Amino acid sequence: MTVKTTTVYATTTGVAVPEQPGAPTCDACGPLRAAVVRDLRDRAGRSPRGLTFAARDLVVVTGLPGSGKSTLMRRAVPGARVDSQDTRDRWDARLARFLPHAFYRPLVRLAHYAGLRRALRAGTGVVVHDCGTQAWVRTWLAREARRRGGTLHLLLLDVTPDTALAGQHERGRGVSRYAFRRHRRANHRLLHAIERGDLPGGCGSAILLDRDAADVLRRIDFAPEENPAP
Repeated sequence: MTVKTTTVYATTTGVAVPEQPGAPTCDACGPLRAAVVRDLRDRAGRSPRGLTFAARDLVVVTGLPGSGKSTLMRRAVPGARVDSQDTRDRWDARLARFLPHAFYRPLVRLAHYAGLRRALRAGTGVVVHDCGTQAWVRTWLAREARRRGGTLHLLLLDVTPDTALAGQHERGRGVSRYAFRRHRRANHRLLHAIERGDLPGGCGSAILLDRDAADVLRRIDFAPEENPAP
């Protein structure tokens, strides 16, 4: 049997995601593909080493603070990435000796979003580190993905709170107990919604990773555009 494939959704190395049966259609744009959830947890060494997305897609990496989002992005994303941790590190290098982080945190956030806006204007695929509970950022990214003719994907690192706290300890930087509880609640709601197949508005797919699957992953990239604009 021949399976028709598409590059709209993430593909694992050597395995393309088929179109979803019974998907609705649109008179202007043809078949609309249903949201896809790919669960790569508990695969006992069978996790893919690479994920490839379409040329104009956007990918949001989310999870608890300390779950390993920045580590994964630095290792696996060879191209455009926007990581709030990179922004914080740059500001800490300049100001941490003189001021507590809380005093310039708003400036760090502003610089992060300004950098994200610049990256989006390029029109090519970008991997974005989700700062946490800002759902409006995902709404912005979903709108931008649609505008450029791409799809928004979520990549969620599912680790236990203890693992996340250990990750914070290893990097020597954590969040307050109040902030961590807030992140836990938001992450819990998002994870269970995805497991039900209920993706946030505008998201075309979600990929669930545990720590083992994240450690195996070595490449997150974007397929070359077939007919780039002149």
